[in-house]
Amino acid sequence: MDESIMDAVRLMESKQSDKAIALLENFLPQADAEEKYTIAELYIQWGFLQEASTVLEELLQQFPQEGELKVMLADAYIELDRDEEAMSLLNEIGEDDPEYIATLIQLADLYQAQGLFEVAEQKLLTAKQKEPNEPIIDFALAELMFSTGSYTNAILYYEKVLPVTKEIANVSINDRLAEAYAASGEYEMALSIYQDIDSEDSDTLFKYGFTALHAGRKDIAIKAWEHLIEIDMYYHTAYYQLAKTYESEDMINEAYETAKKGLKVDEFNKELFFLAGSLAHQLNANDESEKWMREAIALDPDYKEAILFLIELFKTNEDNTGIIDLIKEIKNTGASDPVYEWELARAYNENESYGDALNHYDEAYNSLNEDSDFLKEYGYFLMEEGRQKTALSVFEKYLSQQPEDIEMEEYINRIKQMEETD
Repeated sequence: MDESIMDAVRLMESKQSDKAIALLENFLPQADAEEKYTIAELYIQWGFLQEASTVLEELLQQFPQEGELKVMLADAYIELDRDEEAMSLLNEIGEDDPEYIATLIQLADLYQAQGLFEVAEQKLLTAKQKEPNEPIIDFALAELMFSTGSYTNAILYYEKVLPVTKEIANVSINDRLAEAYAASGEYEMALSIYQDIDSEDSDTLFKYGFTALHAGRKDIAIKAWEHLIEIDMYYHTAYYQLAKTYESEDMINEAYETAKKGLKVDEFNKELFFLAGSLAHQLNANDESEKWMREAIALDPDYKEAILFLIELFKTNEDNTGIIDLIKEIKNTGASDPVYEWELARAYNENESYGDALNHYDEAYNSLNEDSDFLKEYGYFLMEEGRQKTALSVFEKYLSQQPEDIEMEEYINRIKQMEETD
């Protein structure tokens, strides 16, 4: 190897990248083909892909039939998001080229990335015809099937790989097999694979817990997620799942503590705030429940589930002013929903602010005129307000939706008779 290349390597090792690249650029015009190839390899190794592609393009002009150069250049193009050029280059490589199988796999990967799954599969099946026992091809087919949701086919290919190797490209074959079985609904099979894996990998532990949950083994799910949080306290999604599983087992204290721990490491998770609020309410800690729900709404002012929960919480405390303030506050942020208007109308009615109540009932009616529960309540309110004619039309609209409500029919007839008497 030329001294200039050696010097450049030493400069790069001593973190003088600018000098290393400058030295190679100065040397390139006098380098022979082998040295240029070495320089291209170094560029790729160091992440200078644009420089590498320039050198490889030059070499390819010199050796247009060299498949290895085309594969190497295609790799660089892919990293530079020049997929079309990479495809064009790879499609030039013929069947008799030693790089042909590698090329088919790479092309399949590119077509898969573009959503052309059938073309990708065809390339891989062609490769499999040429090399029927090559585990890389089986793995690529398994990954393709897995990504398109063909889990049964994916399982067949993963199982072909497993006797040869347990890992390819940092992907655990057992892990994938378990995922594929779980995704196809075979949770018991997936669970047995996860139990054999005995991994300390966070993602694997999370999926193990999830599979156990679906297999009806909440005890295993709880242990898996407890262990996961123990070894990786920042694995956010585990807290929610663990808390929900505790809750389903009536372990409300444990669920609440887990949710609170989760919020210390994931303070932007509105679902976790909602869950904490719900659990606090179950423990009769209503002040804490309100606090968590308000945090959830602060993150998402249009978080309807949390807003309605808080409204119900205020109702149990007969805090109609709290309801009014809350809804006004969220409406100021631009959040809107006809149900909010309905709840405002109810709260104003309870506070005997009948004019405000009427305004909000009228507003809600614009959107809720097909909701029979709303129509019935609105009609009765209008009757209370002496707006009998409007109430009648609302009741009749209600009756057209609920014709089996004999009581309402009789009530309407009584009102009409009273009108006639008057």
